[in-house]
Amino acid sequence: MTMSNEIQWPPSLWAAATQPAPVRPQLQGSIDADVVVIGAGFSGLSTALHLARAGRQVVLLEGAEPGWGASGRNNGQVIPTLTRPEPEQIVARHGEAGERFVGLVRDCASILFDLVRAENIEAEAEQNGWIQPVHSPGRMKIAERRVRQWGAVGAPVELLDAQQVRDRLGSPAWYGGWTNRSGGHVNPLALARGLAQAAEQRGVQIFTRSPVKEFKAVREHGGERWIASTDAGQVVARSLVLATHAYTDHFSHSLAPAIAREVVPVLSWQMATQPLDESRRNAIIPGRESVSDTHGDLHFMRYDARNRLVTGGALVNPVNGAQKLRKRIGARLTRLFPQIGEVHFDYVWNGYIAMTTDFLPRVHRLGPNAYAWAGCNGRAVGLSVALGRELARAICGEPEHELALPFTEPTPIPLHGLVRRVAPLRLLSYRYHDAREI
Repeated sequence: MTMSNEIQWPPSLWAAATQPAPVRPQLQGSIDADVVVIGAGFSGLSTALHLARAGRQVVLLEGAEPGWGASGRNNGQVIPTLTRPEPEQIVARHGEAGERFVGLVRDCASILFDLVRAENIEAEAEQNGWIQPVHSPGRMKIAERRVRQWGAVGAPVELLDAQQVRDRLGSPAWYGGWTNRSGGHVNPLALARGLAQAAEQRGVQIFTRSPVKEFKAVREHGGERWIASTDAGQVVARSLVLATHAYTDHFSHSLAPAIAREVVPVLSWQMATQPLDESRRNAIIPGRESVSDTHGDLHFMRYDARNRLVTGGALVNPVNGAQKLRKRIGARLTRLFPQIGEVHFDYVWNGYIAMTTDFLPRVHRLGPNAYAWAGCNGRAVGLSVALGRELARAICGEPEHELALPFTEPTPIPLHGLVRRVAPLRLLSYRYHDAREI
């Protein structure tokens, strides 16, 4: 079987560098399970794997292929923080559940790397740390605040002065920063495919090219059941997890409209240079950490296993996006790292990430034994895998006061369609504020 044109793989570095996935079946007819998981990105795969480890019979339904959406298209940085909210803000919003969630965010990188090691997943995983350099002197206040708050909850963080950042990154472009030693990076598509293989080895049934059109709760044989329906079949299960994020309305606008409208899908562009020779590689980020700085128009980069510098950028207008970004990001890398010389990009690709208005994720109860979350805000890799573990614990009956899940009700964004169309214009505001001291 071949995929339809709608779900062809983007020509990314990760697709070129990763072993092909096996052909999996489409759902046909009706089957029963303990749990049905919708979406085979990081959180759906992690949920399914952790449930299977706990002895549950799981069916995972995917509209395309594991890792086809944001999970297989991102930069692969494993960052154990949120984009903007810090521990005190999270706790102020969610109380004791927020305290537990802060602990989950703090540990999410280690949860991911420990899972990769335990399941022997070949994901080009490097736990070499994450650095957030600051791009203006006043923004050292941000680094100081984040080190104070994350250090207070036990995160392995350290404040870096300008010389330390220069030594760690090979560039004088930043004014200091901070680091979290538990972070790192992975080949995200290899991670998704590895999680899928590990889940199948533990008994999870994965059906691909089987987009769910709707799900509903029914009373059956004296108990509550969930039915997830595709064009060709259905799964009847005691429990359900929705893990579709920025692609919630991609295959069906009726799947979960309230959740689809509480996040704004934003197109994120990724790029990979030609492999750097050893002298340049040793002069630029010699410790191979992940890097993402304090710009709103984010400057970010990390190495892959072939010594390509994997970076990216954002655009107000995506027309001819690859051509525009090759020029702009090439000039950026040359400015940040003059020793890099002439920059050539072998790959440019994109995918959607799910943003929320306050940069906090949303976690929901959909009904008895049914859960969902959305809103990665650019921190999907570690957070998704860790939240998958927590959603599995919820399905297995762990009491709510022990779960790191700050539940809220779905709250659609007013005028969502308009907000989605104008969202790229926020980049202009980010650039305006990036150029000003705080």
